[in-house]
Amino acid sequence: MENNQKGNIGTLVFVSAIAALGGFLFGYDTGVINGTQFFFSKFFELTPATKGWVVGSALLGCFVGALFSGPLSRIYGRKVSLIASALLFTVSAWGSGLPSFLPQTVPMLVVFRLIGGLGIGIASMNAPMYIAELSPANIRGKMVTLYQLAIVLGFFIVFLVTYQIGAGKTETYNITEGWRVMFWSELIPCLLFLVLLFFVPKSPRWLLLKKKEEESIKVLAKIHGFEKAQVTAAEIKESLKKNKSLKLRNILAKSILPIILIGSAFSFLQQFTGINAVLYYGSDIFEKALGFGQEDVLAQQILLAGVNVLFTILAMATVDKWGRKPLVITGSYGMLLGFGLLGSTIMTGNVGILSLISILLFVGAFAMSMGPVVWVILSEMFPNNIRAIGMSIAVAVQWGANYMVSQSFPMIAESKMNMEGVWNGALPYFLFMIFIVLIIWFMKKLMPETKGKTLEEIENLWIHRYGKYKEPKD
Repeated sequence: MENNQKGNIGTLVFVSAIAALGGFLFGYDTGVINGTQFFFSKFFELTPATKGWVVGSALLGCFVGALFSGPLSRIYGRKVSLIASALLFTVSAWGSGLPSFLPQTVPMLVVFRLIGGLGIGIASMNAPMYIAELSPANIRGKMVTLYQLAIVLGFFIVFLVTYQIGAGKTETYNITEGWRVMFWSELIPCLLFLVLLFFVPKSPRWLLLKKKEEESIKVLAKIHGFEKAQVTAAEIKESLKKNKSLKLRNILAKSILPIILIGSAFSFLQQFTGINAVLYYGSDIFEKALGFGQEDVLAQQILLAGVNVLFTILAMATVDKWGRKPLVITGSYGMLLGFGLLGSTIMTGNVGILSLISILLFVGAFAMSMGPVVWVILSEMFPNNIRAIGMSIAVAVQWGANYMVSQSFPMIAESKMNMEGVWNGALPYFLFMIFIVLIIWFMKKLMPETKGKTLEEIENLWIHRYGKYKEPKD
């Protein structure tokens, strides 16, 4: 029996790791735009506003991909949706680094970034949801956090890769050719993700949604054992009977709409912590705000990414023990301290090692809280029959917020008000702190604790909180 249990967990880890490669590509793509934007901005002679458009263009694709991933996942399933995302990743990686003998232009680069964004949007909804629908309740948080770990590992590894590609090369080489090779390096994980996806099963909850009970039980049995699989299948079927329709009027029902709104707001707030301002424009922050030389920028980014990985591992180890709420609240206080210190050093002109420590403190606090826990909560908070559409809405909101931050940050950071007034370059970080305070209130007042509960128990928890759901009459 013990060996059987280990085998079951091994299957779950194997399948979840493959799905999490979607997160790895998410992180890799985030990192590669950070590593390349310094060079392609000079190649194309971009203005701050145009740079924000090129960097943020993929986020529009993410928004559209996430929005349409709900119907795609509902009709074709989580597995097929992830395969589609892998194909989009591959096309984007090749096209973003078109060889110099082809007529690469800013509009063409934007198009391929949009294609990659579609892939990220689809994967960012389907991968954590797929992992959650396979995982037992007692380790679901840890398994879904594997997705966030893959994101930060991708972010970390791409910095090592871009550092190796760019280090020791002349600036002229990196401006003309190096950034193209950095984009192409993403092709390796893209193709690996695509191939391995053909070896994973379909989601058991999606199979039951499509009335394929026998196939669903087979998948559940590989992970939970046959007896537990039958019990779980019965619970899922009972859940699906409560809310039969996926029509828009059902999504707007009195007891369902608050879940959608809370999930969307939580997703929105993740981006307004300022994390992606740090990740996307880290090289600019290190060079301009903190006074580091160009030769140190990539090394500082590797340090930042390493902290991201370590604290995400901490979140994996504690999310099913401490719970979702304590991690987010504790991490939020850490983020406040980090940005508070950073803003203070910039305002007073005392940039240096304390400034670097404050950024690392912020990133570590985010990595143990809002980074992974948002994906955990979004993947488990929506009822079975609206999970795909509910999560797609929440994730689309997240990408919309991400775009807002990526577009506005360089303009605010380089504005006259920020640079010449009392702020002395610190204004964006104090603005982000307002939203972090809001997160603390949000978690304490609106978010229930869900550790250790099955997806069906969580569904009942939310429905009970907002009143019993009744199917609208035709």
